[in-house]
Amino acid sequence: MNGPEIHISFAPALGLFVAAPRRSGRSAVATDGASTLGHVVESLGVPLTEAGRLLVDGRPVTPAHIPAAGEHVEVLGIERPQSVPGAPLRFLLDVHLGTLARRLRLLGVDAAYESEDIGDPALATWSARERRVMLSRDRGLLRRRELWAGAYVYSDRPDDQLRDVLERFAPPLAPWTRCTACNGPLADADKDAVRGHLEQGTQRTYDVFAQCTECGRVYWRGAHHARLEAIVEDALREFGGAAA
Repeated sequence: MNGPEIHISFAPALGLFVAAPRRSGRSAVATDGASTLGHVVESLGVPLTEAGRLLVDGRPVTPAHIPAAGEHVEVLGIERPQSVPGAPLRFLLDVHLGTLARRLRLLGVDAAYESEDIGDPALATWSARERRVMLSRDRGLLRRRELWAGAYVYSDRPDDQLRDVLERFAPPLAPWTRCTACNGPLADADKDAVRGHLEQGTQRTYDVFAQCTECGRVYWRGAHHARLEAIVEDALREFGGAAA
């Protein structure tokens, strides 16, 4: 681009998205004189979902601002906890975040997820249709204009992913109220009513059950309960102020 030259700086938290020379201090950028600041920021590698306030010569502007020659642009990081106005806080996760989806559901957080790769256009449309925050490590997906809202998941480790999402959005927590398989609500279930879903050993050993009101899956405190209980206790201890 051979248009007006601006100077831009990025918050340290955004360093992983930009080229090394732009990770500290100001750097020059030649614009085309017509593209918006939002387009310029994304062309440098930062999804707008991860950009906080945009300041031009110290004053806040919107992503629709057209940069002029000589302006100094500061791209700040997202303030946490992040408010998402306009709809109840709900999430949509891409195909690579199945473990995170199940852990969010374990904590009672509304987390839609499709185990099949349905493609970026379908995910973006789903996000817009149901007003869900798209969670992904795919920067290209997070740049799609159809998205209602989105957030980059910074780690590839499920423990860190969960902590990141809970810290960033502070969703209300209601553990053991949502089906980890389909995201539907759970209800207490009478043992006789769900007996047909149980193996003989489970029938003899357990008496307390819950059942998903949507897919019918039955839950009880089985062999994996201690591990799940640890995940719940850790989340409540660290983010208990968000508990419902």
